[in-house]
Amino acid sequence: MKTVRKKLQLLDYGILIPYLVLVILGIIMVYSASSNILQVNGFSPATYAIRQGIYVVAAVLIFGIPIFALKLDVFKNRRFAFFFLLFTTLMLLYLVIVKLLRGNAAAVNGAVGWINLGFINIQPLEVAKLSLVTYLAFVLSRRDGKFVPGQIWQNLSGPTIICAVTILLVILEPDFGGSAILFMIVVVMYSVSGIPSRIVLPWLLILTLLVFGLVAIVLAWNPKFLQSSYQFRRLLAFAHPFKLERSGGAQLVNSYYAIHNGKLFGLGIGNSMQKRGYLPEPYTDFILSIISEEMGSVGAIGVIGLLFFMIWRITEVGVHAVDQFDALVCFGVATMIFTEALFNIGGVLGLLPITGVTLPFISYGGSSMIVLTAGVALVLNIAANERRLVFEKGLVG
Repeated sequence: MKTVRKKLQLLDYGILIPYLVLVILGIIMVYSASSNILQVNGFSPATYAIRQGIYVVAAVLIFGIPIFALKLDVFKNRRFAFFFLLFTTLMLLYLVIVKLLRGNAAAVNGAVGWINLGFINIQPLEVAKLSLVTYLAFVLSRRDGKFVPGQIWQNLSGPTIICAVTILLVILEPDFGGSAILFMIVVVMYSVSGIPSRIVLPWLLILTLLVFGLVAIVLAWNPKFLQSSYQFRRLLAFAHPFKLERSGGAQLVNSYYAIHNGKLFGLGIGNSMQKRGYLPEPYTDFILSIISEEMGSVGAIGVIGLLFFMIWRITEVGVHAVDQFDALVCFGVATMIFTEALFNIGGVLGLLPITGVTLPFISYGGSSMIVLTAGVALVLNIAANERRLVFEKGLVG
């Protein structure tokens, strides 16, 4: 209990306050974005907002507070790192098997991404993000100082194969947005682990060019055998939203309308027009469009600014961390939040293809809220321990 009390006194409010503001705003905006749809379909307008509130409270009480209170040695344990990743890999494998056996009958928005437990739907991808962060933090911290020319592949072959298998299983769902987030986590954590940048950056540049080149070729070719693919239709809708407004382009077009309607200061909370059946998924993927319409560009920029301030603070904790494992966890969590935010904002603005990635802490969803809260709790734990060390060092000095 003494340790917990000390940690509470050393809380990093630069992370905690943005987290609390974002999740509270998320509950309000989930209510605003979903109430009309629910009412039209005969449900209570507060249904999703209440659920979101329950997800937040459960995430904090069941995962956030215990993770914050635990000693970090628990997460640095070899068995924990491997079994956590193994558990999530098995869940991903289960989804791939379901996809193979049941095909599109089991798909939602073109992918099989959820395990229905009756009282809650678990999205293994969300769990995989955090399990990959803790696994790589453990493995790479143990290999600190060994990434020298001639020994890099020897030290990275095992982790790379394991990460590749995890990402491949997500691709097979298929969930290209989720697999891209996992890939970015791996790239960033490799980059800050001590591997020379002259080795990492060329490979990253080559892969980026290959992806963009492949997308450009597929769009120009427009092959017939891909016409029925949900993912390919989304890609076409990204390239030609107004031309395909009656099919796959409606989401992006109505997102533009929402942003335009909101202008600088918005129509006011609850007054969005696009959420009234025009904009699909207004409380998940496109909740930022509703924020823009109701709170204006100023409000939307404020939300994004708060989110990126939080990411910066998490990165700062990682930069100043004494322990390599702690630093890698912070960089991994920051990358997870940053990449999710980037894909969601890019999709809403039409700068990136719509991938189904939600806005961190704001969009409706239990699995995402639980995993993000657990990640924030881990970082707060690390920040409190770092501050304690600095304080004790100052007293000794």
